[in-house]
Amino acid sequence: MEKKKDKIVLKARDILKVYPNGVVANKNVNLEIYEGEIHALIGENGAGKSTLMKILFGMETPEGGHIFLNGEEVKIDSPKKAISLGIGMVHQHFMLVDSLTIAENIVLGSEPSKYGMLMDTKEMIRISKACADKYNFKINVNEKVENASVGIKQETEILKALVRGAKILILDEPTAVLTPQETKLLFEELNSLKKQGHTIIFISHKLNEIMEICDRVTIMRHGTTIETTYVKDTSPQDISNKMVGREIVLHIDKKPAEVGAVCLEAENLTYVNSIGKKMLDNVSLKLRAGEILSVAGVEGNGQSELAEVLTGMKKPMLGQVKISGMEVLDYSPAEFRRKQVVYIPEDRMAVGCAADMTISENMFADKIQRYLIRNIFLDRKRMDAKAKEWVKDFNVLCTSAEQDVNMLSGGNIQKVVAARELTENVGIVVAEQPTRGIDAGASELIRTKLVELRDRGVAVLLISADLNEILELSDSCIVMYNGKINAYFKDTTNLTEEELGYYMLGVKKQSEEEVRALL
Repeated sequence: MEKKKDKIVLKARDILKVYPNGVVANKNVNLEIYEGEIHALIGENGAGKSTLMKILFGMETPEGGHIFLNGEEVKIDSPKKAISLGIGMVHQHFMLVDSLTIAENIVLGSEPSKYGMLMDTKEMIRISKACADKYNFKINVNEKVENASVGIKQETEILKALVRGAKILILDEPTAVLTPQETKLLFEELNSLKKQGHTIIFISHKLNEIMEICDRVTIMRHGTTIETTYVKDTSPQDISNKMVGREIVLHIDKKPAEVGAVCLEAENLTYVNSIGKKMLDNVSLKLRAGEILSVAGVEGNGQSELAEVLTGMKKPMLGQVKISGMEVLDYSPAEFRRKQVVYIPEDRMAVGCAADMTISENMFADKIQRYLIRNIFLDRKRMDAKAKEWVKDFNVLCTSAEQDVNMLSGGNIQKVVAARELTENVGIVVAEQPTRGIDAGASELIRTKLVELRDRGVAVLLISADLNEILELSDSCIVMYNGKINAYFKDTTNLTEEELGYYMLGVKKQSEEEVRALL
């Protein structure tokens, strides 16, 4: 077995990638992947992980270096070429067509036909089911994707790659939106694939998962590979220190909350989306000064809509929103901001920033009035100094604060958004997936900032799919399921990820009377 593991199936040597703006994303990167292993790739945001994976999957072309597959040098100039070579990739954001069935998605682009024209539906279902059965994926291939759980969608993406003959699977943040139960099932499936000779590259920021599922780990920093080691020979602390080049705190200690008055209140909120689906169903909650109230739930159960209603981005059909007892339902997002409500949105690119503007311009987008001389002229000197301070404090990896945001990695864009939202004029924070897809160092920074704000009396509503984050940061927690509050925990001290998972899946629930009595 060890001999098989030691066979190098995929090798990248001296990979160089330079973007037109001069940013060096990969500099002399070296990577060796053994056949039949689960190999973790980890690094800070902007370390070059995504660029390297895009090169291996043919989405980017390197300026230099060599790629070898089973000992032979290959040129991977497109995803189509990568797939033909047996390399598949499952992206963090699923690329599925919701209106189609799972079977239709699995064969999409390579549909079997009869008479050379018509799609052979029977054969399509047979191929999809055979692939699912081969790898022991318990999945109904006739189900519409729009009705499938997040875990099933993840399995569909993996089957899409396997049905095309993938022997090497690149998984980008595969557990980002899964419950503990779904993660456990995914790991069982990955181990099954490994036993059948498949090789998996596992990109993740979750150190505990890397320690559990992976055989080896490659650490990247500043565009190059720092070290590759067996997981059994390292520790989460050692990996994180090498990843960021300094010692970081993996667990944030916080003092007992000094909870004050209700700052933000929602009463009987009902919201129906554009296709008629009820995303919020009679939702009520109270957020108090000096507490972190978290919202747990599988993606798509109303958490995003709740955040948008509580920040003026969406208007509910029914219900009320109050800030310090004042009704604000008709307020615009700008008026919510004037009430010191700040918002870190889930979609940092579409909602959180203006991609074609500079870092500095994004940081000051809502602060211009506070940086005027005689209420007319911009105080450029003070703004430049403050922008440099925030770039340093939030460790934004950039050439300068005048660099365009669209040239940053996703994690560094998140730092820019966090710097804007969490630094000035903050009374209530609505933070939606604030550390999703970002490295341990950046997560430490943002989590520490949220706790600091809470200790200063700021009210924090934390919406997160990371249950470890929820249990570490929150004082109290609600769980959303099918647009309703399925459970409320006034104290999270003895709460576990597994227990939360059962409520998130709807296996367990508290009665509406229980929830309202506790709120």
